[in-house]
Amino acid sequence: MKPEQIVEATLFASQTPLTPAELARADEGLSDADVEQAIQVLRERYEANEAAFQVYQLGDGYQILTRPEFAPYLERFDSVPRPPHLSPAALESLAIIAYRQPIGRIEIEDVRGVSASSVLRTLLDWELITVVGRGDGLGRPLLYGTTDRFLEHFGLKGISDLPSAEELPVELGAAKEQPEAEAAPELDQAPEVDAEPPVVALPASDTLT
Repeated sequence: MKPEQIVEATLFASQTPLTPAELARADEGLSDADVEQAIQVLRERYEANEAAFQVYQLGDGYQILTRPEFAPYLERFDSVPRPPHLSPAALESLAIIAYRQPIGRIEIEDVRGVSASSVLRTLLDWELITVVGRGDGLGRPLLYGTTDRFLEHFGLKGISDLPSAEELPVELGAAKEQPEAEAAPELDQAPEVDAEPPVVALPASDTLT
């Protein structure tokens, strides 16, 4: 069996991104370098064949996902998993955390001007953020940061792939003068990257529903 066939089968069956080390465990004869080369072979093959899917890097792992241009067709089917819907308030708080992490609740509320407790609970439930430590202030407040699920959700290799603050459509502090229910709708676009992220794993996964 060729390395690219083993890697392809493993990626196709997985519902979450797999690192080269994890993929190498599929066969005793595979090394991390073999896996990386196999992934490159698969990418070139899918590109040459104009396949509807590609191998994308998400964080430290790889996953086979449909190309973003096919999203309008997939959205017509209830059987296709969708990522969680993020309200403007959730996106706004998530953007603040992504750019200023590690950051505490009080600091987030200072930027937004409204309570962030319920939004933080939602983001924690969806595993888009996690507690990364405690601050030095009174009561040692919890500090939050983004997770690998955050990278997967937005199709990012790492936090460094986020656009710079100057490239964002609205400054993170703009919502300070707006109540939570009326958070700036244009922040619904943050923290996007230039290229639209992939939309669904193959086979169908419910990990983000």
